[in-house]
Amino acid sequence: MANIKIVTDSNSGITQAEAKELGIFVVPMPFLINGEEYYEDINLTQEQFYEHLQGDATVSTSQPSAASVAELWDELLADGSDIVHIPMSSGLSETCHTAQNLVKDYNGRVQVVDNQRISVTQKQSVLDALKLAQQGKSAAEIKEYLEATKFDSSIYISLDTLKYLKKGGRLTPAAALIGTILKIKPVLQIQGEKLDAFKKVHSLRQAKTEMINAIRHDLATRFRSYVDAGEMTISVAHTNNDEEAQIFKKELEATFPDIPLTYVDPLSLSVSCHIGPGALAVTATRILK
Repeated sequence: MANIKIVTDSNSGITQAEAKELGIFVVPMPFLINGEEYYEDINLTQEQFYEHLQGDATVSTSQPSAASVAELWDELLADGSDIVHIPMSSGLSETCHTAQNLVKDYNGRVQVVDNQRISVTQKQSVLDALKLAQQGKSAAEIKEYLEATKFDSSIYISLDTLKYLKKGGRLTPAAALIGTILKIKPVLQIQGEKLDAFKKVHSLRQAKTEMINAIRHDLATRFRSYVDAGEMTISVAHTNNDEEAQIFKKELEATFPDIPLTYVDPLSLSVSCHIGPGALAVTATRILK
């Protein structure tokens, strides 16, 4: 059986240094900042990104070129290996569709996974893929497992500001103004493809309560059998808000003492671009035992 190589993108939150340690490959996501192209974790750090964003620079997301992805694949396939490529959710970016169109030329040696994950949930998919590869599964079998379990995850995100939703055209100026005046802090959710509204609250405390209640409900209902089998994990993610994330981590550990809390990671910059700094998120994700 062919050796399996795992490829993902920087939306997973996996840095180039971590990728080297894990023995995987991370395609850096490109961003346009005031018309100039930057690549996440190559010539654009988290700190630099937020400096630009909060300085009201024109920041927009882009996607890796088909040529750059093909070049990486060709390099990795040269020794006879097969590839499992795990991009961010197709519902949040065209990155996945680009890879799916490209894969037609590779005669089954590259499997592109569309399991609608992002950030720490995408990272978990990469770790599951590594484990399956170590167990001797083929690239096609790994893709089948990851797509069959794509809905075994929830993400809830509390926003600190409506400014960036308005800036990105995801909220009308009038709605943003009313929301700001009323001090509305939306809680969003990612269940599968889309980033959707979940609750409207007026404080971070309320937002955390709503997110904890949502996770509690998911663990008690749709994830109940995975909880019983010891297959669930909770993680925290944030946008330039590590101090609050660490506090939230302790609150979650106290609330769910029997569920391991795996990561406290920055949210991917592709999501951060649309929701701005100060956001806090919690995820519940099934893990491969």
